[in-house]
Amino acid sequence: NIFPIIRKWLYSDRDIFLRELVSNAADANSKLRRLRDLGEINLPEDEQLWIRVAYDSESGTLTVEDNGIGMTIDEIRRYINQIAFSGVMDFVEKYKDKGAETDGIIGHFGLGFYSAFMVADQVRIDTRSWQSDAQPASWQSQDGMAYEMGTSERVDRGTLITVTLSEEGKEFLNGEKVREILEKYCGFMPYPIYFNDVVADRERAERARKASKKEVAETADPDAPEALDATADASVDLTKQPINDVEPLWLKKPSECTDEEYKDFFRKTFRDFREPLFWIHLNMDYPFNLKGILYFPRTDNIYESLEGRIKIYYNQVFVADNIKEIIPEFLFLLKGCIDCPDLPLNVSRSFLQNDAYVGKLSGHIIRKVADKLSALFNNQREDYEKYWQDIGVFVKYGMMRDEKFYDRVKDIALYKTVENDYKVLSDLGDTLLYTPDAGQQIAYVQMARARGLDVLVMDHELDNHYMSFIEYKNSGKRFKRVDAEIGGSEGDADKTEKLTGLFRTKLNDDKLELKVQSLGEDALPAMIVESEESRRMQEMRKQFERMQGSDDEAMDMDSLFPLRQTLVLNQDQPLVSRLLALSDIPGKDEQIELLVRQIYDLARLGHGSLSSDDMASFLKRSAALLDKLAD
Repeated sequence: NIFPIIRKWLYSDRDIFLRELVSNAADANSKLRRLRDLGEINLPEDEQLWIRVAYDSESGTLTVEDNGIGMTIDEIRRYINQIAFSGVMDFVEKYKDKGAETDGIIGHFGLGFYSAFMVADQVRIDTRSWQSDAQPASWQSQDGMAYEMGTSERVDRGTLITVTLSEEGKEFLNGEKVREILEKYCGFMPYPIYFNDVVADRERAERARKASKKEVAETADPDAPEALDATADASVDLTKQPINDVEPLWLKKPSECTDEEYKDFFRKTFRDFREPLFWIHLNMDYPFNLKGILYFPRTDNIYESLEGRIKIYYNQVFVADNIKEIIPEFLFLLKGCIDCPDLPLNVSRSFLQNDAYVGKLSGHIIRKVADKLSALFNNQREDYEKYWQDIGVFVKYGMMRDEKFYDRVKDIALYKTVENDYKVLSDLGDTLLYTPDAGQQIAYVQMARARGLDVLVMDHELDNHYMSFIEYKNSGKRFKRVDAEIGGSEGDADKTEKLTGLFRTKLNDDKLELKVQSLGEDALPAMIVESEESRRMQEMRKQFERMQGSDDEAMDMDSLFPLRQTLVLNQDQPLVSRLLALSDIPGKDEQIELLVRQIYDLARLGHGSLSSDDMASFLKRSAALLDKLAD
């Protein structure tokens, strides 16, 4: 009963079967090349080893062919009829005394071939060994359990696998799907892969032949009909380019790669035509056998899908996207390819076995990314600052998610000011004033700048969490929104009492918190001050409401998350003085209420807390005031 398990559960995705068959073909080529290097076989140095895949919708077959090492009838018995007996490992063991290694070889478990039965009614092998005295052999089976073996008519060295597709397989596959699978899993395999969609290519060839014939007929010399006869039946050149790149850029030494090659590889691999900001080329043999390229992309759309951004390869064979054991989640904001032949894969070659090696590898990649950022900060500070708009989210998120990454980059994390300067944490004081919107809070920003204070711009949705994280990591640091304090000296006590009563009465709010301060004649007549604690409570309220929804209407959200704002009136401002004077004149109640509400709403407008309904009233009231002014 092992085959139902192999067919249904060992390989979670049906398209894996084609990766396994092509990988086996690549291994057959690698073993032949290894024999040549060991002096066991004479092969011309320029002989090309290849893999051919053909899909025929008419016959309902899919074939995978190679011109590699091939198999004898005895090797079929050993490697095909015995489950989980790896021909690769047997080959390495046989030739280990002559220096055979597993480098460049993909298969290890001896199970991949059987994945073909996920989509097949029948699988047939026709093969001829590299050994000159070996006879061509065949094997075929409808279910992987009962099989027939015999001779084959194959003439050339190598192996041809013919998969007769089941009805389910036919529904799953078509020419475009086969090409898509090959490009996904085999796009960088070390041998050229030629794909032939038999019916579609034949139709394209026929259309090309007719077009060629028509063109010749239209341009041929009517006095030379033999020219038309000679070309009318000319065969159309069906020479194909391989669908894969056998030498991906990551195999080259970084010193041999140009910027344009890096950019071109990025465009082709990720179909992203925005130039990457910069990249890291991983190329090492110790302490890890690791090659790859990680790109820092532009992040115009911060909500774009993170799927498939870090592609993991095993000897140039695609394994999976975004394997979190190797690539921490925060690195998914990058794009790239990593090829590691030493990955401890499980038998499906889709997931990693638990292994301390993986943790060390992950830590090494994190360190390389952090080192690249540090090098930019120290050697190309101007460029680093230009990149920060795009990489800042990645760095902040990484700091919060990975302790080692935080330790390496905490001193190079930048903080943008409203003056468009960039500073590091050590450049800033213990109280860090910030604004989420410098334009909306311009009055507060100007007052802080007038006092010689830096104001940071913290305008990303991640920043609320990031600021709390930095405070936790640096106990002496405290973020405070720019509207949490506005400076100035305490105002007159009598004026405070009088104005508090006036505003509470006219605004019909007996809980209104009000202060009078001396802010200067040029400052606004009124401003809203909200403590940082209150601001954070309101953020918590928003998150709570998003999680809970509006089902529990009985919950008193105002008590759970109280809003604490204070209206600060500027006693130096002439309008406030006139308002006080008007309050002493009988019959001015309507005018006083109009001014009180306008001053209050102006303060809320500058603070950013004026609701849409109140905005409508504010605009209507403003028009009325202008009308009075015109009179």
